[in-house]
Amino acid sequence: MSETLQTTDVAASDADVLDQTAAAVREAGSALRERFGEVVRYRNREELMRALAANDDTALDILRPRLTSLRPDAGWVEDELDGGALPPGEWWVVDPAEGNVNHLHALPEWAVTATLVRDNQPVLTAVHLPLTGETYTALTGAGAHLDGRPLTVSPTTDLGLSIVATSQARPDEDEKVVRRVGSSITAMLFDALVVRTAVPATLHLLNVAAGRIDAFWQFAGARADLLPGALLATEAGGRISDAEGRPWTPQSESLLAAAPGIHAQAVATLSR
Repeated sequence: MSETLQTTDVAASDADVLDQTAAAVREAGSALRERFGEVVRYRNREELMRALAANDDTALDILRPRLTSLRPDAGWVEDELDGGALPPGEWWVVDPAEGNVNHLHALPEWAVTATLVRDNQPVLTAVHLPLTGETYTALTGAGAHLDGRPLTVSPTTDLGLSIVATSQARPDEDEKVVRRVGSSITAMLFDALVVRTAVPATLHLLNVAAGRIDAFWQFAGARADLLPGALLATEAGGRISDAEGRPWTPQSESLLAAAPGIHAQAVATLSR
């Protein structure tokens, strides 16, 4: 078989896997939606962790067998808070309840995500928002889509007219990272039109891909936080780097996803 035919076959296979991955996250999202509505009260960290785990397990009971059947030889990232490089080969990076704490508090900003990573590069991703019914998908080289409609980042060229956003990576962040987050928000408050701050990161990155907001940045972070949205933003025409403008990888200490027209301005602001 020629190299061209092999490449075509792989692309066709990935497209089929993406379709089935999207179906899997929708099914898991439906199960989580049935658990949504009332605020879940917890009195200590142990009770909080149990409530978070109950949501995760509900979705994973659907996702793990479905995704494993699609790629039986792919590894599985057990902890959605893990960061850094993965070993060679294929891996499923899944966040069964992205924005889980929002779900517990009856807030609408949560999703189910699944991303196939091949040799440390995201190949395809599906993100489902159960409360709106929206499914965002991206396939390397084939664009980003919302329920089949192509996504394109904002054409803005002026950071001063832009809506930007950031998110914290985790509650118990290192003090150095916390202070860096705070100073970056202050800098953006001077330079951007509006600054939004909330979790989870994926929903901000979806909005960058859809052209609703113009830039998103985050310091630190896990693969499951950033890989789905980074692929969506890239495939929608956004520019991805670290906060200082260098090429981004899962090992980077920061991520910046922006409309190309304001990327350099955002880097300048975050580098102050």
